[in-house]
Amino acid sequence: MSLASVFSITAMLLILGVFFAFIVNINVAMEAAKQDYDTVQIYLLDETELSASSEMLEILNAMPEVLEAKYIPKEEALNSWKAQWGDSGYLLESLADNPLPNAIEIDVRNLEGADIVVAQARTFAGVEDILYYKETVEKLIVITSSVQIATLIMMLFLVMVSIVVVSNTIKLTVQARGREIEIMKYVGATNWFIRGPFLLEGMFIGLISSGLACGIVALLYHKVVELIGAELLVIIGIPMVPVQFLSLNLAVIFVALGVSIGASGSIISMRRYLDT
Repeated sequence: MSLASVFSITAMLLILGVFFAFIVNINVAMEAAKQDYDTVQIYLLDETELSASSEMLEILNAMPEVLEAKYIPKEEALNSWKAQWGDSGYLLESLADNPLPNAIEIDVRNLEGADIVVAQARTFAGVEDILYYKETVEKLIVITSSVQIATLIMMLFLVMVSIVVVSNTIKLTVQARGREIEIMKYVGATNWFIRGPFLLEGMFIGLISSGLACGIVALLYHKVVELIGAELLVIIGIPMVPVQFLSLNLAVIFVALGVSIGASGSIISMRRYLDT
């Protein structure tokens, strides 16, 4: 029965670990996206003169909604792409011409103020396009919040199931040793003296389960990151939490959760069968 409890709690923690890794990476990607979308990009026509760009910068930097507006030449933008691509940056060197336009990058104070900045930018002559995705960010925030709530509910359900499993296991153990417990009470053993071994057993079951689950989730996550490849992540611009950071936090959470589940299961069982 103890072995069954170990496997049950391990399975629950594995599912929790997968949800945890998913949610953490969703949050990281969401924060990165919000930082990107807090920036408005104004792409200029090739024939737009530098003097006209300077006038745009003066108007934009004078706006209270703007933190900073700066001119990005197409050569600097291409070099930035090469740096972001890392070892794969050499692929961009094969381009015959620089396809990127000159641009003005605007850091806004908040998404609400970006609407005013975009409205002003649309009045400028010599603008080819304006990159701005406020509606997309708002939809992503709603989706992310919904996923987080659903995941939290699922995690709470799994924790409750784990507690029930451990509680039933300890309950069967108490029943199997009922005569021994009765004799121990007759000779003067206190409730805590009897309770101690069962409580330690539950905590030990949780500790073993947390170690197994943490190791398996860390290995799976490492394989996923390895399979996707760091170069591809850089190119597509989606960040992922480092394996070491995730493993360390999972270890702390799983040990605390596993030991708590084991101890809770034991306490619930003993309250019912030891008259404590």
